[in-house]
Amino acid sequence: MKYTVRNSRPSDNGQLSDIYLNVRRQTFTWVDPGKFRHEDFLAHSQGEIVWVAEAPEGEIAGFMTLWPADDFIHMLYIRKEWQGEGVGTALLKALPGWPRRRYRLKCLINNRSAKTFYAGRGFVVTGNGTSAEGDYEELSFIPA
Repeated sequence: MKYTVRNSRPSDNGQLSDIYLNVRRQTFTWVDPGKFRHEDFLAHSQGEIVWVAEAPEGEIAGFMTLWPADDFIHMLYIRKEWQGEGVGTALLKALPGWPRRRYRLKCLINNRSAKTFYAGRGFVVTGNGTSAEGDYEELSFIPA
């Protein structure tokens, strides 16, 4: 399926907040869902570049944010019904210089589907740590 990847607009913020809230509650089942709030998206994406992936009918299927100073992919969230349909790959391809540039991110160890997704796109484990949501691995995409 073909997705249109574009920079987000202020009018997207409601949908992006919905996606961020719902996917975290559906995926991070080991975290108290009350810790996730609708206003988190705007607070957590301050200063970041935000891309959205639109399905052919115009629905936002997912989004990605990048902290450009460190080439750090902070968020990549796909609506549950669009997962496994190529949305995440389309968003990664929107990154400046992809796949010739190094990027990194943190992925929660308990998020097995995300770990599988990133490994399948060439990301490798380069570190680890602990966050409020649990232990994570730092993953890096290192160009060949």
